[in-house]
Amino acid sequence: MECNFCQEKVNTVDWKNRDVLRRFVTSQFKIAPSKRNHVCKKHQRRISDAVKNARFMALLPYTRGQTVKN
Repeated sequence: MECNFCQEKVNTVDWKNRDVLRRFVTSQFKIAPSKRNHVCKKHQRRISDAVKNARFMALLPYTRGQTVKN
């Protein structure tokens, strides 16, 4: 199985797109492994960097108990 990002030739993962990033975290807001996400190692690193940046900018919560202002 090939990475969806590689098939669509996507090079960057936008940290501002909350809906896309939400698919790559678990219900506990941990970053899901690449086997669950079905992405290659290169895109998994980019996803994890984007999730971390979105957390820092308060677009995604760090843990389940936190709330995010819309």
